[in-house]
Amino acid sequence: MSILPKKNDLGFYEIRLESIGGLGANLAGKMLAEAGVLGLGLNGMNFSSYGSEKKGSPVKAFIRFSDPDTNIRAASPVERPHVVGVFHEALYKTINVVSGLDSHGIVLVNSTRDFDVVREDLQLEYGTLAIIDALEIAVQEKTKVNTAMLGALFKICDFLDPEEMRNVIRRTFEKKYPHLVEPNIRTFDRGYNEVAFKSYAVPEGAKGIAYQRSIPDLGWATQPMGGVIINPGNSILKDLSGSRQGFLPEFHANKCIHCASCDTVCPDFCFVWEEGEDKKGRPQMFLNGIDYQYCKGCLKCVQACPVDALTSLREEQDYAEDHRVPQKFVLASN
Repeated sequence: MSILPKKNDLGFYEIRLESIGGLGANLAGKMLAEAGVLGLGLNGMNFSSYGSEKKGSPVKAFIRFSDPDTNIRAASPVERPHVVGVFHEALYKTINVVSGLDSHGIVLVNSTRDFDVVREDLQLEYGTLAIIDALEIAVQEKTKVNTAMLGALFKICDFLDPEEMRNVIRRTFEKKYPHLVEPNIRTFDRGYNEVAFKSYAVPEGAKGIAYQRSIPDLGWATQPMGGVIINPGNSILKDLSGSRQGFLPEFHANKCIHCASCDTVCPDFCFVWEEGEDKKGRPQMFLNGIDYQYCKGCLKCVQACPVDALTSLREEQDYAEDHRVPQKFVLASN
């Protein structure tokens, strides 16, 4: 008798993790698959998909389980998941994270917001939504988001054995990072116990969400004649907001001494300056604010500021947009 709650036509139970580099989704996928294979004797497969291997770039992790008598010979991305785990809400802006979700599927989101608000952002008409404040748990336990998300995923995938995941955590960390074993187990347990659920009625005959396969803008059939690059890209149009891992610098203008220490360490020229006069009428540049469009939340400026005019702030929805001070670019002319 199968212990898997549901299977697709190939006999697979499939999970897709949507994340950004640095939050540990790749490792989470490996640990999740290991727990199912070694703990329950299931057949399992895990792999990840990403572009440039760096913090802030989109990452997908795929996990497949099947019964011991069903071989897994498919190595394609998971397009019709039973469960989707969303590690970072900024992904909504550029990625359809629920694409292909099963009609009775479950979406797990790392968020502090209300169910109905998250549902509206996801454009989720039906199914089950699970929410966990994985970032807060990770901050309190001094770990990473991925272990808290794993705890919540184990609550969702109740055919898996939580004790086996605790064993996987021990095996993963005990040799190189023994001091992280117990904090990660606590993080996992909190994710398991603190995740909350809300279900939305599934209409009779619902077939789930259609999968939208991304197509590159420039491919063999779509690139211009001669390989001409029409738009080479530029820094004015880039948006690094999806790179932030939950924190950004908050600017306190009343404390600022305009020393430019922040600007010196900023790798992305986020700080906006304007010319003025000091108390003696001499020209001086004054810090006007932060252009959050270019800020990836590295917080180097917070460390460099000598007067605490910049402090670390947990990012809230729309905070960056509401407090952004746009850069003023002047185009050079011949």
